[in-house]
Amino acid sequence: MNSSEVIRIAWGALLKNKVRSLLTMLGIIIGVAAVIIMIAISAGTEATISEQITSLGSNLVFVTSNFSRGGMGGGGGQTGGLVYDDAFAIADEIDGVKGVVVEQSSTQTVKAGNVTLDGVSILGSTPDFPSVRDMELEDGRYFNQSEVDRKQKMVVLGHSLAQELFGDSDPIGQQVTVGTTRFVVIGVMAEKGLVGDVDYDARLYMPITVVLQKFTPTQFAKIVGDRVRMIYVEVDDQDNLEDVIFQIEVLLAKRHDVALDEADFTVTTQQDIIGTQEATTAAFRSLLAWVAGVSLIVGGIGIMNIMLVSVTERTREIGIRQSVGATPNDIRWQFLTEALLLSLVGGLIGTFIGVGGSWLFGTVSDMRTVIVPTSVVVAFGSAAIVGAFFGFYPANKAAELDPIEALRHE
Repeated sequence: MNSSEVIRIAWGALLKNKVRSLLTMLGIIIGVAAVIIMIAISAGTEATISEQITSLGSNLVFVTSNFSRGGMGGGGGQTGGLVYDDAFAIADEIDGVKGVVVEQSSTQTVKAGNVTLDGVSILGSTPDFPSVRDMELEDGRYFNQSEVDRKQKMVVLGHSLAQELFGDSDPIGQQVTVGTTRFVVIGVMAEKGLVGDVDYDARLYMPITVVLQKFTPTQFAKIVGDRVRMIYVEVDDQDNLEDVIFQIEVLLAKRHDVALDEADFTVTTQQDIIGTQEATTAAFRSLLAWVAGVSLIVGGIGIMNIMLVSVTERTREIGIRQSVGATPNDIRWQFLTEALLLSLVGGLIGTFIGVGGSWLFGTVSDMRTVIVPTSVVVAFGSAAIVGAFFGFYPANKAAELDPIEALRHE
Protein backbone atom coordinates (compact mmCIF):
# COMPACT_ATOMS: atom_id res chain seq x y z
CA MET A 1 0.00 0.00 0.00
CA ASN A 2 1.48 3.34 -1.05
CA SER A 3 1.77 6.41 1.18
CA SER A 4 -1.00 8.42 -0.47
CA GLU A 5 -3.44 5.56 0.02
CA VAL A 6 -2.48 5.24 3.70
CA ILE A 7 -3.00 8.98 4.23
CA ARG A 8 -6.35 8.92 2.38
CA ILE A 9 -7.70 6.06 4.48
CA ALA A 10 -6.38 7.60 7.73
CA TRP A 11 -7.88 11.00 6.91
CA GLY A 12 -11.22 9.41 6.07
CA ALA A 13 -11.25 7.58 9.40
CA LEU A 14 -10.66 10.86 11.26
CA LEU A 15 -13.43 12.65 9.35
CA LYS A 16 -15.95 10.01 10.39
CA ASN A 17 -15.61 11.30 13.98
CA LYS A 18 -14.98 15.02 13.48
CA VAL A 19 -15.90 16.15 17.00
CA ARG A 20 -13.87 13.43 18.67
CA SER A 21 -10.89 14.17 16.44
CA LEU A 22 -11.11 17.89 17.25
CA LEU A 23 -11.33 17.26 20.98
CA THR A 24 -8.36 14.89 20.73
CA MET A 25 -6.32 17.58 18.97
CA LEU A 26 -7.23 20.17 21.61
CA GLY A 27 -4.35 19.24 23.93
CA ILE A 28 -1.85 19.56 21.07
CA ILE A 29 -3.39 22.86 19.97
CA ILE A 30 -3.19 24.34 23.46
CA GLY A 31 0.34 23.03 23.98
CA VAL A 32 1.76 24.42 20.75
CA ALA A 33 0.00 27.78 21.14
CA ALA A 34 1.15 28.06 24.77
CA VAL A 35 4.79 27.37 23.90
CA ILE A 36 4.81 30.02 21.16
CA ILE A 37 3.00 32.66 23.25
CA MET A 38 5.05 32.09 26.41
CA ILE A 39 8.36 32.32 24.55
CA ALA A 40 7.13 35.42 22.66
CA ILE A 41 6.29 37.16 25.97
CA SER A 42 9.66 36.21 27.47
CA ALA A 43 11.59 37.32 24.35
CA GLY A 44 9.66 40.59 24.30
CA THR A 45 10.55 41.27 27.92
CA GLU A 46 14.19 40.51 27.21
CA ALA A 47 14.24 42.83 24.18
CA THR A 48 12.58 45.64 26.17
CA ILE A 49 15.12 45.40 28.99
CA SER A 50 18.01 45.38 26.53
CA GLU A 51 16.68 48.47 24.72
CA GLN A 52 16.10 50.30 27.99
CA ILE A 53 19.68 49.69 29.10
CA THR A 54 21.06 50.64 25.68
CA SER A 55 18.94 53.81 25.61
CA LEU A 56 20.89 55.12 28.63
CA GLY A 57 23.73 55.88 26.22
CA SER A 58 26.43 54.08 24.24
CA ASN A 59 29.75 52.56 25.41
CA LEU A 60 28.88 53.28 29.04
CA VAL A 61 30.75 52.10 32.10
CA PHE A 62 28.87 52.20 35.42
CA VAL A 63 30.97 52.84 38.53
CA THR A 64 28.78 52.02 41.53
CA SER A 65 29.54 52.83 45.15
CA ASN A 66 29.76 50.04 47.72
CA PHE A 67 28.95 51.69 51.04
CA SER A 68 29.82 50.14 54.36
CA ARG A 69 28.28 51.03 57.69
CA GLY A 70 30.34 52.20 60.58
CA GLY A 71 30.63 55.92 60.34
CA MET A 72 33.08 58.52 61.41
CA GLY A 73 34.33 57.47 64.81
CA GLY A 74 31.63 54.84 65.16
CA GLY A 75 28.86 57.37 64.72
CA GLY A 76 26.84 55.19 62.39
CA GLY A 77 27.61 56.98 59.12
CA GLN A 78 28.81 55.55 55.83
CA THR A 79 32.43 54.83 55.03
CA GLY A 80 33.97 53.94 51.70
CA GLY A 81 32.27 54.37 48.37
CA LEU A 82 32.48 57.08 45.74
CA VAL A 83 32.75 60.82 46.20
CA TYR A 84 32.03 63.64 43.78
CA ASP A 85 35.73 64.36 43.18
CA ASP A 86 36.28 60.80 41.90
CA ALA A 87 34.45 61.80 38.72
CA PHE A 88 36.90 64.63 38.04
CA ALA A 89 39.82 62.29 38.60
CA ILE A 90 38.42 59.81 36.07
CA ALA A 91 37.83 62.56 33.49
CA ASP A 92 41.28 64.13 33.96
CA GLU A 93 43.57 61.14 34.44
CA ILE A 94 42.21 58.31 32.29
CA ASP A 95 42.75 58.00 28.54
CA GLY A 96 39.86 56.98 26.30
CA VAL A 97 37.14 58.72 28.32
CA LYS A 98 34.73 60.79 26.25
CA GLY A 99 32.51 62.04 29.05
CA VAL A 100 31.79 61.59 32.76
CA VAL A 101 28.48 62.18 34.51
CA VAL A 102 27.61 62.18 38.20
CA GLU A 103 23.99 62.21 39.31
CA GLN A 104 22.24 62.95 42.58
CA SER A 105 18.47 62.79 42.87
CA SER A 106 15.89 64.27 45.18
CA THR A 107 12.14 64.89 45.29
CA GLN A 108 10.80 68.40 45.78
CA THR A 109 7.77 70.63 45.33
CA VAL A 110 8.06 72.82 42.23
CA LYS A 111 6.11 76.04 41.69
CA ALA A 112 5.77 78.28 38.66
CA GLY A 113 3.25 81.11 38.84
CA ASN A 114 -0.04 79.62 40.03
CA VAL A 115 1.00 76.04 39.27
CA THR A 116 2.31 73.85 42.10
CA LEU A 117 3.51 70.29 41.56
CA ASP A 118 4.36 68.00 44.47
CA GLY A 119 6.81 65.11 44.38
CA VAL A 120 8.73 66.25 41.29
CA SER A 121 11.88 64.24 40.61
CA ILE A 122 14.96 66.48 40.79
CA LEU A 123 18.17 65.30 39.16
CA GLY A 124 21.46 67.00 39.82
CA SER A 125 24.01 66.27 37.10
CA THR A 126 27.15 67.47 35.36
CA PRO A 127 27.56 69.18 31.96
CA ASP A 128 28.22 65.94 30.03
CA PHE A 129 24.80 64.56 30.97
CA PRO A 130 23.02 65.18 27.60
CA SER A 131 25.74 63.51 25.52
CA VAL A 132 26.57 60.66 27.88
CA ARG A 133 22.93 59.78 28.60
CA ASP A 134 21.80 60.28 25.00
CA MET A 135 19.49 63.21 25.77
CA GLU A 136 18.72 66.13 23.45
CA LEU A 137 17.66 69.70 24.11
CA GLU A 138 14.52 70.99 22.46
CA ASP A 139 15.10 74.60 23.44
CA GLY A 140 17.70 76.65 25.30
CA ARG A 141 20.90 75.11 26.62
CA TYR A 142 22.39 72.94 29.38
CA PHE A 143 24.56 74.34 32.16
CA ASN A 144 28.37 74.33 31.81
CA GLN A 145 31.15 73.35 34.21
CA SER A 146 31.72 76.91 35.40
CA GLU A 147 28.07 77.21 36.38
CA VAL A 148 28.24 73.86 38.17
CA ASP A 149 31.35 74.95 40.11
CA ARG A 150 29.72 78.24 41.11
CA LYS A 151 26.51 76.46 42.13
CA GLN A 152 24.40 78.61 39.83
CA LYS A 153 20.65 78.41 40.49
CA MET A 154 19.48 77.36 37.06
CA VAL A 155 17.39 74.45 35.80
CA VAL A 156 16.53 72.55 32.65
CA LEU A 157 12.99 71.18 32.46
CA GLY A 158 11.85 67.85 31.13
CA HIS A 159 9.49 68.03 28.15
CA SER A 160 6.21 67.22 29.92
CA LEU A 161 7.21 69.09 33.10
CA ALA A 162 7.69 72.28 31.07
CA GLN A 163 4.19 71.89 29.62
CA GLU A 164 2.65 71.30 33.04
CA LEU A 165 4.33 74.35 34.54
CA PHE A 166 4.08 76.85 31.68
CA GLY A 167 1.59 75.44 29.20
CA ASP A 168 2.09 77.05 25.79
CA SER A 169 4.28 79.85 27.17
CA ASP A 170 8.02 79.92 26.53
CA PRO A 171 9.67 78.78 29.80
CA ILE A 172 13.18 80.01 28.88
CA GLY A 173 14.20 82.84 31.20
CA GLN A 174 11.27 82.35 33.57
CA GLN A 175 11.59 81.43 37.22
CA VAL A 176 10.55 78.33 39.13
CA THR A 177 10.69 77.68 42.85
CA VAL A 178 12.13 74.32 43.91
CA GLY A 179 11.48 73.74 47.58
CA THR A 180 12.11 77.26 48.88
CA THR A 181 14.77 78.29 46.36
CA ARG A 182 14.20 80.18 43.12
CA PHE A 183 15.84 79.06 39.88
CA VAL A 184 15.99 80.39 36.33
CA VAL A 185 14.94 78.09 33.47
CA ILE A 186 17.69 77.93 30.82
CA GLY A 187 16.52 74.97 28.74
CA VAL A 188 13.91 72.35 27.92
CA MET A 189 14.73 68.73 27.10
CA ALA A 190 13.41 67.05 23.96
CA GLU A 191 10.81 64.37 24.54
CA LYS A 192 12.35 61.03 25.58
CA GLY A 193 9.49 59.21 27.27
CA LEU A 194 9.43 56.44 29.81
CA VAL A 195 12.53 54.26 30.09
CA GLY A 196 12.06 51.44 32.54
CA ASP A 197 10.31 53.03 35.52
CA VAL A 198 11.83 56.47 34.94
CA ASP A 199 9.87 59.24 33.22
CA TYR A 200 12.67 61.45 31.89
CA ASP A 201 10.19 64.03 30.60
CA ALA A 202 8.81 64.69 34.11
CA ARG A 203 12.20 65.46 35.64
CA LEU A 204 13.83 68.75 36.56
CA TYR A 205 17.59 68.97 35.93
CA MET A 206 19.99 71.27 37.80
CA PRO A 207 23.72 71.44 38.66
CA ILE A 208 24.66 68.56 40.96
CA THR A 209 26.49 70.93 43.29
CA VAL A 210 23.20 72.71 44.05
CA VAL A 211 21.43 69.40 44.80
CA LEU A 212 24.27 68.28 47.07
CA GLN A 213 24.28 71.60 48.92
CA LYS A 214 20.55 72.35 49.26
CA PHE A 215 18.60 69.11 48.89
CA THR A 216 20.88 66.23 49.97
CA PRO A 217 23.44 67.72 52.36
CA THR A 218 25.50 65.46 54.65
CA GLN A 219 27.37 66.31 57.84
CA PHE A 220 30.54 64.58 56.59
CA ALA A 221 30.74 66.33 53.17
CA LYS A 222 33.44 68.80 54.31
CA ILE A 223 35.58 65.94 55.65
CA VAL A 224 35.28 63.09 53.15
CA GLY A 225 33.55 64.84 50.22
CA ASP A 226 30.06 64.61 48.81
CA ARG A 227 28.96 61.00 48.54
CA VAL A 228 27.56 59.79 45.20
CA ARG A 229 26.07 56.41 44.36
CA MET A 230 27.09 56.12 40.72
CA ILE A 231 29.41 57.63 38.13
CA TYR A 232 28.64 57.17 34.42
CA VAL A 233 31.68 57.04 32.15
CA GLU A 234 31.34 57.21 28.37
CA VAL A 235 34.22 55.52 26.52
CA ASP A 236 35.30 56.97 23.18
CA ASP A 237 35.57 53.58 21.45
CA GLN A 238 34.15 50.14 22.20
CA ASP A 239 37.60 48.63 21.64
CA ASN A 240 38.99 50.66 24.53
CA LEU A 241 36.35 49.48 27.00
CA GLU A 242 38.40 46.88 28.88
CA ASP A 243 41.45 49.16 29.08
CA VAL A 244 39.38 52.04 30.46
CA ILE A 245 37.75 49.76 33.04
CA PHE A 246 41.17 48.62 34.24
CA GLN A 247 42.40 52.21 34.49
CA ILE A 248 39.31 53.21 36.50
CA GLU A 249 39.75 50.34 38.93
CA VAL A 250 43.44 51.12 39.49
CA LEU A 251 42.83 54.87 39.86
CA LEU A 252 39.95 54.56 42.32
CA ALA A 253 41.67 51.85 44.35
CA LYS A 254 44.65 54.16 44.71
CA ARG A 255 42.47 57.18 45.61
CA HIS A 256 40.50 55.18 48.19
CA ASP A 257 43.61 53.39 49.49
CA VAL A 258 42.08 49.91 49.07
CA ALA A 259 43.16 46.72 47.32
CA LEU A 260 41.38 45.79 44.09
CA ASP A 261 39.93 42.66 45.66
CA GLU A 262 38.52 44.76 48.53
CA ALA A 263 37.35 47.72 46.44
CA ASP A 264 34.56 49.92 47.80
CA PHE A 265 33.17 50.32 44.28
CA THR A 266 31.99 48.11 41.43
CA VAL A 267 32.63 48.67 37.74
CA THR A 268 30.17 47.20 35.23
CA THR A 269 29.20 47.77 31.61
CA GLN A 270 25.91 47.79 29.75
CA GLN A 271 26.71 44.35 28.36
CA ASP A 272 27.24 43.01 31.88
CA ILE A 273 23.79 44.22 32.90
CA ILE A 274 22.18 42.98 29.68
CA GLY A 275 23.92 39.61 30.10
CA THR A 276 22.61 39.26 33.65
CA GLN A 277 19.09 40.14 32.55
CA GLU A 278 19.28 37.74 29.59
CA ALA A 279 20.39 34.91 31.87
CA THR A 280 17.44 35.58 34.16
CA THR A 281 14.89 35.81 31.36
CA ALA A 282 16.37 32.76 29.61
CA ALA A 283 15.83 30.68 32.73
CA PHE A 284 12.31 32.07 33.05
CA ARG A 285 11.66 31.36 29.36
CA SER A 286 12.81 27.77 29.74
CA LEU A 287 10.50 27.33 32.72
CA LEU A 288 7.56 28.72 30.77
CA ALA A 289 8.36 26.48 27.79
CA TRP A 290 8.47 23.38 30.00
CA VAL A 291 5.20 24.30 31.68
CA ALA A 292 3.58 24.84 28.29
CA GLY A 293 5.17 21.62 27.04
CA VAL A 294 3.20 19.66 29.65
CA SER A 295 0.11 20.42 27.56
CA LEU A 296 1.76 18.66 24.63
CA ILE A 297 2.34 15.57 26.74
CA VAL A 298 -1.26 15.65 27.95
CA GLY A 299 -2.36 16.00 24.33
CA GLY A 300 -0.20 13.02 23.38
CA ILE A 301 -1.79 10.91 26.10
CA GLY A 302 -5.18 11.95 24.73
CA ILE A 303 -4.14 10.80 21.27
CA MET A 304 -2.99 7.43 22.60
CA ASN A 305 -6.24 6.99 24.53
CA ILE A 306 -8.46 7.75 21.53
CA MET A 307 -6.38 5.59 19.23
CA LEU A 308 -6.73 2.65 21.64
CA VAL A 309 -10.49 3.20 21.64
CA SER A 310 -10.40 3.37 17.84
CA VAL A 311 -8.50 0.07 17.63
CA THR A 312 -11.12 -1.59 19.84
CA GLU A 313 -14.02 -0.14 17.82
CA ARG A 314 -12.47 -1.18 14.48
CA THR A 315 -11.24 -4.63 15.41
CA ARG A 316 -13.54 -6.29 12.88
CA GLU A 317 -12.44 -3.82 10.16
CA ILE A 318 -8.81 -4.73 10.92
CA GLY A 319 -9.62 -8.43 10.58
CA ILE A 320 -11.33 -7.89 7.19
CA ARG A 321 -8.36 -5.90 5.90
CA GLN A 322 -5.97 -8.59 7.05
CA SER A 323 -8.08 -11.26 5.35
CA VAL A 324 -7.83 -9.49 2.00
CA GLY A 325 -4.05 -9.20 2.15
CA ALA A 326 -3.13 -6.26 4.43
CA THR A 327 0.10 -6.99 6.28
CA PRO A 328 0.70 -6.12 9.94
CA ASN A 329 2.98 -3.34 8.73
CA ASP A 330 0.11 -1.88 6.63
CA ILE A 331 -2.17 -1.89 9.69
CA ARG A 332 0.55 -0.35 11.84
CA TRP A 333 1.21 2.45 9.38
CA GLN A 334 -2.50 3.21 8.95
CA PHE A 335 -3.09 3.80 12.69
CA LEU A 336 0.27 5.54 13.16
CA THR A 337 -0.62 7.86 10.28
CA GLU A 338 -3.94 8.68 11.96
CA ALA A 339 -2.09 9.62 15.15
CA LEU A 340 0.40 11.72 13.18
CA LEU A 341 -2.40 13.51 11.32
CA LEU A 342 -4.10 14.34 14.62
CA SER A 343 -0.89 15.81 16.04
CA LEU A 344 0.20 17.60 12.85
CA VAL A 345 -3.18 19.20 12.18
CA GLY A 346 -3.42 20.12 15.86
CA GLY A 347 0.12 21.52 15.70
CA LEU A 348 -0.73 23.58 12.60
CA ILE A 349 -3.85 25.03 14.23
CA GLY A 350 -1.88 25.66 17.43
CA THR A 351 0.83 27.47 15.44
CA PHE A 352 -1.68 29.87 13.89
CA ILE A 353 -3.30 30.48 17.28
CA GLY A 354 0.11 30.94 18.94
CA VAL A 355 1.41 33.43 16.36
CA GLY A 356 -1.90 35.29 16.24
CA GLY A 357 -2.26 35.24 20.02
CA SER A 358 1.28 36.60 20.48
CA TRP A 359 0.57 39.47 18.09
CA LEU A 360 -2.80 40.20 19.69
CA PHE A 361 -1.37 40.07 23.22
CA GLY A 362 1.38 42.50 22.30
CA THR A 363 -1.13 44.82 20.62
CA VAL A 364 -3.82 45.05 23.30
CA SER A 365 -1.58 44.88 26.39
CA ASP A 366 1.34 46.94 27.70
CA MET A 367 3.60 43.90 27.55
CA ARG A 368 5.76 43.57 24.46
CA THR A 369 5.91 40.27 22.58
CA VAL A 370 8.49 39.07 20.06
CA ILE A 371 7.64 36.00 17.99
CA VAL A 372 10.69 33.73 17.92
CA PRO A 373 10.79 31.65 14.68
CA THR A 374 12.67 28.82 16.38
CA SER A 375 9.87 28.49 18.95
CA VAL A 376 7.39 27.91 16.13
CA VAL A 377 9.59 25.22 14.60
CA VAL A 378 10.27 23.57 17.97
CA ALA A 379 6.60 23.63 19.02
CA PHE A 380 5.37 22.18 15.71
CA GLY A 381 8.17 19.60 15.63
CA SER A 382 7.40 18.59 19.22
CA ALA A 383 3.77 18.04 18.26
CA ALA A 384 4.85 15.66 15.49
CA ILE A 385 7.17 13.76 17.85
CA VAL A 386 4.43 13.50 20.47
CA GLY A 387 2.01 12.11 17.87
CA ALA A 388 4.51 9.50 16.70
CA PHE A 389 5.52 8.51 20.23
CA PHE A 390 2.06 8.17 21.71
CA GLY A 391 0.55 6.78 18.52
CA PHE A 392 3.01 3.91 18.16
CA TYR A 393 1.61 1.73 20.95
CA PRO A 394 -2.01 1.70 19.66
CA ALA A 395 -0.76 1.20 16.09
CA ASN A 396 1.44 -1.69 17.14
CA LYS A 397 -1.43 -3.22 19.12
CA ALA A 398 -3.65 -3.06 16.05
CA ALA A 399 -0.95 -4.70 13.91
CA GLU A 400 -0.59 -7.60 16.35
CA LEU A 401 -4.28 -8.55 16.34
CA ASP A 402 -4.99 -12.13 15.28
CA PRO A 403 -7.02 -12.03 12.00
CA ILE A 404 -9.34 -14.90 13.07
CA GLU A 405 -10.07 -13.34 16.46
CA ALA A 406 -10.53 -9.96 14.81
CA LEU A 407 -13.12 -11.32 12.37
CA ARG A 408 -15.03 -12.94 15.22
CA HIS A 409 -15.21 -9.60 17.10
CA GLU A 410 -18.66 -8.04 17.25
